[in-house]
Amino acid sequence: MHRIATTQELRHVLFFSIAYLSVAAIFIVAGGNHEFLLYLAVMTVIILAVIGVYRRAGLSRGVLWGFSIWGIFHMVGGLIPIPDSWHASDTTGVVYSWRIIPGYLKYDQLVHGFGVGLVTWLCWQAMSTRVRSHDGSPLHPTFGILAICATAGMGFGSLNEVVEFFAVMILPHTNVGDYENTGWDLVANLFGATIAGMTIRILWCRRNPGVVVSNS
Repeated sequence: MHRIATTQELRHVLFFSIAYLSVAAIFIVAGGNHEFLLYLAVMTVIILAVIGVYRRAGLSRGVLWGFSIWGIFHMVGGLIPIPDSWHASDTTGVVYSWRIIPGYLKYDQLVHGFGVGLVTWLCWQAMSTRVRSHDGSPLHPTFGILAICATAGMGFGSLNEVVEFFAVMILPHTNVGDYENTGWDLVANLFGATIAGMTIRILWCRRNPGVVVSNS
């Protein structure tokens, strides 16, 4: 069982998040970045959703801070410029387009995987707090339960792709990318959810030595 963050800890995360989002909003408005105004609205919805889950099921301080840090990665990705040599000629010169390993890995994909991994972890913590096993014992991170959490995480990632699709339909110029880019984003989502699921199981087993976890 994870330690649920206190109300004061939640306030610290909210204060930090609101502070950097306010700074980002100034740059977004000043630069006329209409695409990122949409993403700023999405970030606000995500914050409200995380608070809702925290109040209903309880979340750890690590998950709360994880979402806040993910928000920073998101803002940096869309607002900080990079040299032309760091990105492809058909993409916008911001950190999101940074090809960390040319031909293999982009910054954007790391952010996707990290975010979906966090949602996977959030789902596990919410389920482990609210759901009991059939015999009344605390929920164990079985492969079946973790698969459900990972699938929920990837569903969130797919919802993000829907938001990006609407951005392309509404705005004349975006940095969303083509079909191949969307495909690699989904692969990154799968990778992030899988890593999160494996990490949850490993940490749970370390905290509960001697407890046999079913594979079903």
